Amino acid sequence: MKQPELDLKPLLLVPLLALIALPLIGSPSSWLTLTVAGLAMGMIIFVIASGLTLVFGLMDVLNFGHGVFIALGAFVATSVMGAMSNWTQSANVWLNLAAVLPAMLVAMAVAAAVGLAFERFIVQPVYGQHLKQILITMGGMIMGEELIKVIWGPQQIPLPLPEGFRGAWVIGDAAIEKYRMFAVVIGLMVFAGLAWLLNRTKVGLLIRAGVQDREMVESLGYRIQRLFVGVFVMGSALAGLGGVLWGMYQQSVVPQMGAQVNVLIFIVIIMGGLGSTLGALIGALLVGLMANYTGFLFPKLALFSNIALMVAVLLWRPQGVYPITNR
Repeated sequence: MKQPELDLKPLLLVPLLALIALPLIGSPSSWLTLTVAGLAMGMIIFVIASGLTLVFGLMDVLNFGHGVFIALGAFVATSVMGAMSNWTQSANVWLNLAAVLPAMLVAMAVAAAVGLAFERFIVQPVYGQHLKQILITMGGMIMGEELIKVIWGPQQIPLPLPEGFRGAWVIGDAAIEKYRMFAVVIGLMVFAGLAWLLNRTKVGLLIRAGVQDREMVESLGYRIQRLFVGVFVMGSALAGLGGVLWGMYQQSVVPQMGAQVNVLIFIVIIMGGLGSTLGALIGALLVGLMANYTGFLFPKLALFSNIALMVAVLLWRPQGVYPITNR
């Protein structure tokens, strides 16, 4: 399958936004601090949104219940890291990683297992019916939140950063937080892994071919339904990973945290092009930068700024920066 030439214009949006913000902020050190913080926040949002990007882009499923996997991953991390408190409270970064990485893996595994059941019993009966998908997946998210309350309680639970992830590196007058750099690394790894899977493997080729012509691929003996179930499970696992990162970013978790992040996720996906992994990355970085810049310059406009950003992008490209299909 021939790949179209990559349009480089959308890639310039991120540095362009950063350059526009520089004279408004004035101080280069403050600008650098805000820019790194915004890029890190964007990477976390990308990890959260990447799962839904896969599900919508490859399966054409509007999963408004995506937030429950985010919250579930974060709550699982509180239990795993709480059981390894001696390691998280150590100043040794390697011990911190030895607690955080298993928490991420367990959160992904639990979210994937719940995602498998979610797809089988909630999503599968409404394939191809977008309105019913919206209604039934929102109902599934509400049920999931209530189950989280039954297991962990309805109250906010702290998810403190491990000792070695706290603090910042000081470069001149700018402060680069350690945890944010960790989030950037994880986000880049997720993006590289997805790009490799979808573009360089047989599984990725079959999935993309199944989206274009399902009957043709099935006639060759491949079971597209199983591949699509795998996509949904992988998307749920990525949401669980994103939930861990977001919970550590907020340093606390609540059962409704997934629903609260859902707005940002859909802004990112719409700007990115409804299913494009690269588009979701660009959208997430723009959202992260905009949130940090406006929070510093115009705090009262922080909530409105990302919607305004989405409107501006869609006025330029109504189908998003990297649309993969016409919907």
